[in-house]
Amino acid sequence: MLEALLIFDCDGVLVDSERLSHGVLQQMLTEQGVALSFEATVERFIGTSLPVCLARVGELLGGTLPEDFAGRFAQRTRAAFEAGLQPVAGIEMLLAALRTPYCVASNGNRAKVEFTLGHTGLLPRFAGRIFSADDVLHPKPAPDLFLHAALRMGAAPRHTTVVEDTPTGIAAAKAAGMRAIGFAAMTPRARLAAAGADALADSMAELVALL
Repeated sequence: MLEALLIFDCDGVLVDSERLSHGVLQQMLTEQGVALSFEATVERFIGTSLPVCLARVGELLGGTLPEDFAGRFAQRTRAAFEAGLQPVAGIEMLLAALRTPYCVASNGNRAKVEFTLGHTGLLPRFAGRIFSADDVLHPKPAPDLFLHAALRMGAAPRHTTVVEDTPTGIAAAKAAGMRAIGFAAMTPRARLAAAGADALADSMAELVALL
């Protein structure tokens, strides 16, 4: 068994994708006649798996999701990523300095995780250590994904620390019996604390000190 394990969320922690994907979603909702600010879009959708996200879009549109919405969202998000996706500032230096075993566990599907990590040059650092919503029946906020990742990595939950940027992820980590660090890049610190975060960081420099 590993003496310690770090689990990173992907979107918003490793890759700066949340701003791009939520910008696309806000624009598409506007095109459907739903006017949400960018901040309101983030608050409503951040941290959700794709099925949950699409279900919430359907609710906003009166219970019916346009048949081609999911496909267009995927295409436009990928185009936005190809044009402007970057690693989160400081993550490359943090990963290079780590001596603790680590992996990624994302509510996104495996194809998305591999694409975003590959596009930003981070994929080699996570080869064989990628876990996604595809791996479990119940994604975050259920603890299943984090427990699955820890089991596959050979670590006990009590020896595992999770770095998350959403209340959904923090709740999942705490439900799994793990230490949860809230990375307050796009989610207010108060929301991460209310979800149960054991510590908070506003930057990778602060995160290093907590690890």
